[in-house]
Amino acid sequence: MLQNPKRYTITAALPYTNGPIHIGHLAGVYVPADIYSRFLRMQGKDVAFICGSDEHGVAISMKAKKEGVSPQEIIDKYDGIIRKSFIDFGISFNNYSRTSAKIHHDTASDFFRKLYDKGDFIEEVTEQLYDAKANQFLADRFVVGTCPKCGNEEAYGDQCEKCGSTLNATDLINPKSTITGETPILKSTKHWFLPLDRYTEFLTEWILVGHKNDWKPNVYGQVKSWVDGGLEPRAVTRDLDWGIDVPVEGAEGKKLYVWFDAPIGYISSTKEWAAREGKDWEPYWKNEDTKLVHFIGKDNIVFHCIIFPAMLKAEGSYILPDNVPANEFLNLEGNKLSTSKNWAVWLHEYLEDFPEKQDVLRYALTANAPETKDNDFTWKDFQARNNNELVAVFGNFINRVVVLTNKYYDGFIPSPNELTEIDEATLTELKAYPAVISSSVERYRFREALGELMNVARLGNKYLADEEPWKVMKDNPERVKTQMYVALQIAAALSVLSEPFLPFTATKLSRILKNDGKLKWNDVSENSELIPAGHQIGEAELLFAKIEDEEIQKQIDKLEATKTANLAESKQPEPQKELIQFEDFAKMDIRVGTILEAEKMPKANKLLVLKVDTGIDVRTIVSGIAESFTPEEIIGKRVSVLANLAPRALRGVESQGMILMTTNAEGKLVFINPDADAPNGETVN
Repeated sequence: MLQNPKRYTITAALPYTNGPIHIGHLAGVYVPADIYSRFLRMQGKDVAFICGSDEHGVAISMKAKKEGVSPQEIIDKYDGIIRKSFIDFGISFNNYSRTSAKIHHDTASDFFRKLYDKGDFIEEVTEQLYDAKANQFLADRFVVGTCPKCGNEEAYGDQCEKCGSTLNATDLINPKSTITGETPILKSTKHWFLPLDRYTEFLTEWILVGHKNDWKPNVYGQVKSWVDGGLEPRAVTRDLDWGIDVPVEGAEGKKLYVWFDAPIGYISSTKEWAAREGKDWEPYWKNEDTKLVHFIGKDNIVFHCIIFPAMLKAEGSYILPDNVPANEFLNLEGNKLSTSKNWAVWLHEYLEDFPEKQDVLRYALTANAPETKDNDFTWKDFQARNNNELVAVFGNFINRVVVLTNKYYDGFIPSPNELTEIDEATLTELKAYPAVISSSVERYRFREALGELMNVARLGNKYLADEEPWKVMKDNPERVKTQMYVALQIAAALSVLSEPFLPFTATKLSRILKNDGKLKWNDVSENSELIPAGHQIGEAELLFAKIEDEEIQKQIDKLEATKTANLAESKQPEPQKELIQFEDFAKMDIRVGTILEAEKMPKANKLLVLKVDTGIDVRTIVSGIAESFTPEEIIGKRVSVLANLAPRALRGVESQGMILMTTNAEGKLVFINPDADAPNGETVN
């Protein structure tokens, strides 16, 4: 771990521009990275917080083919959505670039060319899957087939999402092209490979020995598993029509593999930022007194801890990451987040549904961050954290302090009298919090750090509850001056310490206190007073508003609709039954009828007792549809009745037939209705 670095380069995983940002991305990468960057800036550190859109690779091509548009249209659409979402949500990137930018194409090409000229690549002709009908080689995700390890028939050419196995497309049993549905053939093609096995000793020494005690166990464990399993050469080029051209002779029609070009996007984005700001970019990537930290999700650990460091080591002039604090996955209402199935809370939609509540989501995601294991986001928990913590603890303390200051002193901060033991102890405890929170943040324990921030608000609430200035005011107004002065120091501290976690709240609180955000992190522990006597604050404003059940139910209903739609889409028709002869069908007497009466069967949740006019008689039919229909809504309903079904006693009532039903796309029961002009008693042939 680098001590006292001169500058920080902080990267956040480049989001794919094949869809918007959702809460899984935020919890895993962008919120913790933003907390860390803001925390460092509050201490006056030199920070380059870098990100950008990842706009190459097969995911973009697949999305473009699916929507029938060009890859450029896809990346422009989603880069716009993502970029605006990040701005509106307050993610404080120093630069957000695009890998389609010329500066990135040039940087990635130069990087490849340098390694190529040094002889760091292996050039090899291999057999790859080729779709003859589409006249193109198939990237991993354009191939599906049966997983050789678990038998999943929908495994991709790079991974089986059912068992998690890493695959090669040629490993699949019965592979099919997702472009044409054809069975691909094997065809020879030349590619360049990075020989990762050459870097085994370096990676072992650098990570497994050097970072054994300061990297997160989930990151260290995954790296160790890969290294112990034996590293193999990995292709850095592929046959694609979208991406960065391979800049050497004999590579026509080939592109840089996205895993190779994407992490170089951090470097090109830094260059873009430095050029705009009139800075030299190289110290942020090439000086040993720079601390480089990658924020990623666990699905990117291998790329950032093995492959990208091997690339940087091969190039020779770059520093290596000091830490890669990858988070685990965030689930949603008990199910794995899925962009393809729309099982997600999309950031741009959240910002529309919950205006001015950016910090509520930041708080909920940080408080429930998947730092050491997969965690679950639920809307009920989101509501509870807002109402029971932000409103009831943080907001309540600030509101009481500001209201009382305006009530007693017209908003002017009173001069304190002699401090009591309780006052001294409270202010001493307050001064300890910056170091406590810093310790957690510096160890990438953001959930723990947020808990300590809330303890500052709890300290304030406890102080007011114990001192009860509203009661003391009557008999000892001089004592209240001191009490309110102490409480206001806590409020001022919160305006500083909350900034990395709740930046919109910190800005609002600074506006209320009229301290203009002048205070720095260390002022809380070092200054004798944070907000002086005689200073006038503003009127009270609610920092947080209660979220009502109706708002939450709306979000739950939206997810339920998604779940229903997914079930309908994935529902397969039942296979055809065994063949029958016409005589078998002719035996069934199906008649048009009308339901005349309906009532619930006593002590039976599923059964309704119906009176049905079949045209030949009025008969009783017991039907198991009570969970789908009320008696009132089906009276008068035209139905199809199997009239010659042998009678059967159900709970003492003889049922004389069966109503024909099916299920709709949502899985709900529906009647098989005859046309309205077919009279009762007509047969269905």
